[in-house]
Amino acid sequence: MKGYQSLFLLAASALTMASCRNENFLDRFPQSSITEPTFFKNESDLKLYCNQFYTMLPVQRSYQSESGSDNFVPNSQDVFLSGQYIVPVSGGGWSWTNERNLNFFLNRYGKADASSAIKAKYAGEIRFFRAYTYWRKVVQFGDVPWLSKDLNDQSAELYDPKNSHKVVMDSVLADLNYAVENLPLPKDAEAGRLHKYAAAALKARISLWEGTFRKYQALGDEQKFLQEAVSAAELVAGSGLYDIWSTGNPNTDYYNLFIQEELNTNKEAILPMRYLKDILMHNLTRQLGESGTGYSKNFARAFLMKDGLPTKLSPLYKGDNTPDDEAANRDPRYKQLIGTKGFVFQIGATGTKDTINLPRIGTSLAPTGYQVIKGRSPDLAQWNANQSTLDLFIFRYAETLLILAEAKAELGQADQALLDRTVNKIRARVGMPKLTADVAKDPGSDFPALPALLDEIRRERRVELAADGFRMDDLLRWKAGKLIENPETILGMKLTPELRAQYPASQISGVVVDANQYIRIYTSVSARTWNDKMYLYPIPTQELTLNPKLAPQNPGW
Repeated sequence: MKGYQSLFLLAASALTMASCRNENFLDRFPQSSITEPTFFKNESDLKLYCNQFYTMLPVQRSYQSESGSDNFVPNSQDVFLSGQYIVPVSGGGWSWTNERNLNFFLNRYGKADASSAIKAKYAGEIRFFRAYTYWRKVVQFGDVPWLSKDLNDQSAELYDPKNSHKVVMDSVLADLNYAVENLPLPKDAEAGRLHKYAAAALKARISLWEGTFRKYQALGDEQKFLQEAVSAAELVAGSGLYDIWSTGNPNTDYYNLFIQEELNTNKEAILPMRYLKDILMHNLTRQLGESGTGYSKNFARAFLMKDGLPTKLSPLYKGDNTPDDEAANRDPRYKQLIGTKGFVFQIGATGTKDTINLPRIGTSLAPTGYQVIKGRSPDLAQWNANQSTLDLFIFRYAETLLILAEAKAELGQADQALLDRTVNKIRARVGMPKLTADVAKDPGSDFPALPALLDEIRRERRVELAADGFRMDDLLRWKAGKLIENPETILGMKLTPELRAQYPASQISGVVVDANQYIRIYTSVSARTWNDKMYLYPIPTQELTLNPKLAPQNPGW
């Protein structure tokens, strides 16, 4: 319990620091006349300053996490993917407050009365967060300024031109390497704080993204980052500290992994986000009960059959005329990600069970028919608004193994031994057949030109990491934005007249289907249109006016 208290105090202090922004605390804090004589005196000061950035950690929440991708179909169209996004005058993600505050620390922490190792540890935390925030800037805007100083409104650097994507990402990599080198091992880290393998997990994630982005966007020099992804993932795997969690129940283990109140001792959690009643709680279960979104038809079709074959090759596939047929004989994760017949939505105070019989179309729970249940607990206590105590993942070992498999495959180094210690460890949890290095190509693949093995690794990633928020980043790095044009990415389940007759007319009177009887969420369009300018967001016009050296605007905008 003592470790928990440290963690929750950290989280609470981080939230406190974040809330101070409303009182202009962070606007006042980085002023030498106020802070230089009084702050950064000792380790306590270093820790306190670092705490504010822990709210930036990328916690994986399944609610609306992939509404801007081909996995989810929210009731309201995504503004960006529907072509409705306009160049903003200001805002639009072009904010440098975090970067300024991170640099403020890095330019002053050396003054503290602490050992070199302690100072390097906190510098490692700050450089972890700087790497993360700059990477997100690059994902959104491409070329951006790299700032290594905390600037004020008189700083000449405010009017510098952008640095190239590659230059910024090389600096991001340097920050990640520093963090991996200087953060402590988990056994030596304070509960809830960053450690060596959390930094390596982020390095693996970012390096895979950058390596594949460079490859498929034809920027060149991708080998370095793909190798860095491999080395970082191997560092985590080689620690011996992590494994795929399983109790030997393939039909429930994947679902149950995401409704646990204690991930701190779960070997799949490289870094969990911990929650405790009345100290720090969240609202995920409640949100998933009022989601206003669902998985797309395209996502549902991606699941293999339980024989390891895609639907177009397997004799086990019964078609999709009914929800039962579509779910039959599928990868067990199908029923652990999508609410199907028999799923217990909620257990009442008297023990009564609200159980799904038919997909809850015509409601906010499952507008597409493919209800999102990842992280949805039937426990009534978790339903209370903002009172869920289920732990959430920040970095999960399954993701790291998938990074290792994909990076090695991109390098042409994937063999059966690699698959057995990565993808097949993940598949074993749900009792799926092993992926083999000589796998046959799926004739229905979204990536017809891709080698079959790499194609299947991408499928495994899509299914295992569904609703974790990675999908649009993946489409960007694979230069696969055109997949958004597939009509199935905005369709739901098949609703035949026979199936419609099983519902109360009042519930489904507004449900519209297309010519093939698939649910249409957006009645004004039958498909979306992808424009390659959408690989980047535009720079706000005000920024280009204030600093003409930021020109040109991103392509197409």
